[in-house]
Amino acid sequence: MWNGRIPDRFPDLIVQAAGEDDVVGAIALAGERDMKVSVCSGGHSWAGSHLRDGAMLLDVSRLNEVSMDAVTGTASVGPGVRGSDFLAGLREQELFFPVGHCQGVALGGYLLQGGFGWLSRIFGPACMSVAAIDVVTADGELLHADEERNSDLLWAARGAGPGFFGVVTRFHLKVHAWPRAGMNSVYLYPFELLDEIFGWAREIGPQVDRSIEMMLFLQRPGGDERLIGVTGPVLADSEDEARAALAILDTCPVLDRAIAASPCMPADVADMLAASGMLFPTGNRFAVDNMWTRAPAEQLLPGLRRIADTLPPEPSHCMLMNWGPSPERPDMAYSLEDDLYIALYASWADAADDELYAGWPGERMREMEHLATGIQLADENLARRPAPFLSPGNMRRLEEIRACYDPDARFHSWMVH
Repeated sequence: MWNGRIPDRFPDLIVQAAGEDDVVGAIALAGERDMKVSVCSGGHSWAGSHLRDGAMLLDVSRLNEVSMDAVTGTASVGPGVRGSDFLAGLREQELFFPVGHCQGVALGGYLLQGGFGWLSRIFGPACMSVAAIDVVTADGELLHADEERNSDLLWAARGAGPGFFGVVTRFHLKVHAWPRAGMNSVYLYPFELLDEIFGWAREIGPQVDRSIEMMLFLQRPGGDERLIGVTGPVLADSEDEARAALAILDTCPVLDRAIAASPCMPADVADMLAASGMLFPTGNRFAVDNMWTRAPAEQLLPGLRRIADTLPPEPSHCMLMNWGPSPERPDMAYSLEDDLYIALYASWADAADDELYAGWPGERMREMEHLATGIQLADENLARRPAPFLSPGNMRRLEEIRACYDPDARFHSWMVH
């Protein structure tokens, strides 16, 4: 488990699969022993949903083969492939895929839960680029699922996350052209300007070019002074396009009161990925929660002030990301998103501080959940705070498909208490 705060849950058996035959054999063994199964591809689940008492933990991190076809714009990957490694290989062929923002996240869990990554405002959540899967079902059968064959399994795999009822052994992906220019603008403001900055950010949201991931960060550097960071990493086809997209950040009404300003800095995708390490240091202990919302600034500001007033020291932070309005999505399990994404990340090093910080994200999100349309599974906290992450109709359909493919509930579903 990547999170240093490992939960007190332990499987009875761990199977480290080296190939598809091992996965088939493991599921057969689980059937013989009447064991429930959970699956781990990278261990980056904040909540450790793959760690369950009394279960078989099927570790597919060694299924990490990659094949690419630049002519057809396709790739096939094992679930254990790390997104940052995959992107580095794609770059050699001038290809791109919307991998996760955090370095080291494996593709298995990332793609199943939707995939909130680089250029996802253009290409959609990464699961939209999944054309087919190879999957071992609860009865131990290895199936290929695409739009023509076993399409209900593909539908479910695109968004079910840790509630998926099978073991994906290979994802078949559509890849995209590599963006030619990367750029970022970063501004730091004193916290007392929160009302002006957040009001402006909500107002311009629909006009922000979809190549930009416009984000606001609330942090306490050094554990004392609270600051607001405004940033806009952009990936575009040219430097001129990137500069034109970033120009909107200069419309901030309190731009002249910025503590620091670094506009239009050249930025490589690898640099953007590496920067996540500063926010999510390996070995730290983490607790997270999140919400989608379309509420206006005046309704959200009281909750944001409360977040800032109780914010733990860095690297803990609050991120607000301008996401929508989104274009129409294809029919898939993934079905819940909104204009603004708010995520809270508590991060600390000492286990003695667990009681002090672990409840902070859930407490703050619970206070604002009347303004939420739901959550996304990447930063889920379902064990502490259940919240909707699929539309009601899609949840019903998903459970109908589950009853067909996993009638005996061989696979653990979402960890909701």
